[in-house]
Amino acid sequence: MSRICIVEDDRSIREELSILLKNAGYDTVCITDFLKTKEKILEANADLILLDINLPEVNGELLLKGIRTEVEIPVIMVTSRTSEMDEVLSMSYGADDYVTKPYNPTILLLRISAVLKRASGETTKTSYRNLRVNASKGSLSDGERELILTKNEMIIFQILLDKQGRIVSRDELMTALWDQEEYINDNALTVNISRLRSKLAELGLENVIETRKKQGYLLV
Repeated sequence: MSRICIVEDDRSIREELSILLKNAGYDTVCITDFLKTKEKILEANADLILLDINLPEVNGELLLKGIRTEVEIPVIMVTSRTSEMDEVLSMSYGADDYVTKPYNPTILLLRISAVLKRASGETTKTSYRNLRVNASKGSLSDGERELILTKNEMIIFQILLDKQGRIVSRDELMTALWDQEEYINDNALTVNISRLRSKLAELGLENVIETRKKQGYLLV
């Protein structure tokens, strides 16, 4: 289980993030005292840090710079600051991603998953045949046309893509959707698969998701 350190001074946001992450299967540790913040973060021994910029006693960007002098823990900035300069500065100091508030919980979880995979040497695939896959936006594009997938369709497609050539069971897909705080039954999964197939067909990719009876689905 990956541990995520939440560095956020707003109590309601901090608690909301902690609940979201725990429901998605992560362990969390929250920084609530912002004296010697860097030391507390390092003591948390986390696999990833969610870091706000506006913090008491310390600037999050400078905190990030200090962390980077000691460890290579993945860091995602989660902040209300929306200026391009803040994003550029954060990335130059070593942030792995930059998410602005208010954030979409599902998009945030996808970004966390992608950063953790990169850090562990795993990769989240961003292309399929002639398509560009944008998981954070939830879209598929062939360069001329772009289709927006629903949240569930994107989760299903990304799992099938990351495990392309291997059969993914229905139970595995439903568990992944449950982990995103979505209740989905067997019939609903079938509907989502059908809609995903139709959207892929719109981009000229018909019959690329094969059904293997009593086993699951295969992206070819």
